[in-house]
Amino acid sequence: MAKFYTNENFYLPVVVLLRNLGHDVLTSLEAGRANLKIPDPDVLAFAIAEKRCVLTLNRMHFGKLHATTPSHFGIITCTEDSDFEALAKRIHEAITATENIENQLIKIYRPNKAG
Repeated sequence: MAKFYTNENFYLPVVVLLRNLGHDVLTSLEAGRANLKIPDPDVLAFAIAEKRCVLTLNRMHFGKLHATTPSHFGIITCTEDSDFEALAKRIHEAITATENIENQLIKIYRPNKAG
């Protein structure tokens, strides 16, 4: 299973669900790094130091960070989705389908809900 580090804007219910699926998830709050306005490059540097994949809703900034800092333990960016169970399932499925997430940028999208 994967080792994640979530930045402070990530959904706590999804963290709980991912843990229930066997993933090791460290939140910014648990790491003592919440509400400090830590710049995204420093969030990535912390995740690298902890050998963890970043899990974030901040798609634009972390997509750019992947381009400028291609050596990391993985970055997963997600679109906002209030269906926490479905989001956790999509993350879990993406991780299990990827042989090695190191240095990878994985994008998780909310499915279109067209009528």
